[in-house]
Amino acid sequence: MTRPVTDPVGLEVRWDRLAAATDEAASTMLRTAFSTIIRESNDYTVVVMDRRGRTMAESRAGIPGFAALMSSLTGLVLDRFPAGDWQDGDCVITNDPWIATGHLPDIAMITPIFHRGALVGFAGTAAHSPDIGGTPTMGATELISEGILIPPLRLFRAGRVEQGVKDLLLANVRLPGALWGDLEAQAAAHAVCRRRAQEFLSDFGEPDFERFAAEVHALADTALRTAIRELPDGVYRAGVDADGVEGHPTHIECAVIVSGDRITIDYTGTSAQVPFSTNSTLNYTRAYSVYPLKILLDPATRTNWGSYRAISVTAPEGTIVNPTFPAPVVARHLTGHLLSCAIYQALAPVLPDRVVADSGGAPALRVRFAGVDDDGRPFAQMLFANAGMGASQDKDGLSTTAFPTNSGSGSVEALEATSPLRFVRKELRAGSGGRGRRRGGLGQDIEVHNPTRRPVQMVLLGDRERHPALGLAGGEPGAAAHAVLDTGERVPLKSVSQLAPGASVLISFPGGGGFGPPEDREPHLAEADELGGYTTADAREETRR
Repeated sequence: MTRPVTDPVGLEVRWDRLAAATDEAASTMLRTAFSTIIRESNDYTVVVMDRRGRTMAESRAGIPGFAALMSSLTGLVLDRFPAGDWQDGDCVITNDPWIATGHLPDIAMITPIFHRGALVGFAGTAAHSPDIGGTPTMGATELISEGILIPPLRLFRAGRVEQGVKDLLLANVRLPGALWGDLEAQAAAHAVCRRRAQEFLSDFGEPDFERFAAEVHALADTALRTAIRELPDGVYRAGVDADGVEGHPTHIECAVIVSGDRITIDYTGTSAQVPFSTNSTLNYTRAYSVYPLKILLDPATRTNWGSYRAISVTAPEGTIVNPTFPAPVVARHLTGHLLSCAIYQALAPVLPDRVVADSGGAPALRVRFAGVDDDGRPFAQMLFANAGMGASQDKDGLSTTAFPTNSGSGSVEALEATSPLRFVRKELRAGSGGRGRRRGGLGQDIEVHNPTRRPVQMVLLGDRERHPALGLAGGEPGAAAHAVLDTGERVPLKSVSQLAPGASVLISFPGGGGFGPPEDREPHLAEADELGGYTTADAREETRR
């Protein structure tokens, strides 16, 4: 039985203070990180956990899906390094996709928090590394080709670097300086969490976090269960299709089972795992199932470990959403991001006023450029840019907005300052939002030029070339994605190729699906779309018909 909160105002003050600590730590990491993936694209998370590794506060920026799996990650780390083995100043890292965030480029870090000599909690971060070794290829058939696998290892012991671990790690990547700089930025964030957590306990006269953690976990759990009880019991189903890889189209079969104050999401019937990098490990699948449900049912309550207790996620082993080791997984987001579409389509009949149509950024389109500039300096940059969100019953979809991830686009200026690449244009893609009573959000067009005398490697990781974001309730799909060289040649969205010296590529990000019949759109909104350049002549003509 849930214990009532005796001082809700005081609890909110304390919870807000600890959440602010994670935000401060995130700001520290952003300002000290070497790579633009963290600084500009917000591909990270920061959390503070109790001594059992259960999140109490999660940073409000960064990737929410990452925060949703930090508790299970830390629990597995504690199985290997029990609580009694930790010392002040220790640091454990891992990028194991079956433990951490689902692919090798993301490195998770766990450090202990001691107060008056006793272990009281842990700080945790996960951040996307600028390089993790391996051979960039869409032909990888096993994990080992995608980079160096780091099982849970101590990087620091009592504040001292484990030099052998550091040397082994940096010897297997192309950008050791940037990687180590980002790891030190994560460690700086942990130092902020540790200091603020100790101040928290001292200021509130608490010996540890046990009473506070029990209250915030119960509050978050109760809030979500209350929202679930408002839904009629039943089994709600949907299926989503995506391009997948050649000869292996992706199908997501989703059943949302509501029973009392619990929800089970079952992916039985989903495509089998493939010998390509689009497999999504179960922990990543769970995170990108829980997060869309949380913001749909209970968007107001802050998240922590308690937010996820009422939701179970199951998928048959050997499917693309629960692959067996050592399946390749570097592009796991191309499957995991689709889950929000399936869940929202399934719940549309009972929550039509809350769900959104498919988003063009589900899944996100990523482009990695790497090479050597004319002065012989190596570089590697990941282009994070966003597509259009799906429309809802009452509002047009947001243009160029990430969902279900929360990554930022990053500034063109920062990308140009850290690479020889030049961005010729970056503009809204007119007509890309699906038509409807409420229009889908617009994608964008980005043209990238290689001004060097050397070819630049270009790795495209995308989908929705043949399966655009679908509309809901009669809304139309958004525009599909594509990439085209200045020669007119199309570049497949899952490919590794070369951008020749002096060549350019135009990358068109997809639009979101519309909501409701297009003919029901109010005339003044249709006129505003036309005046604002949100529609094309073809779309206007179709509307008049």
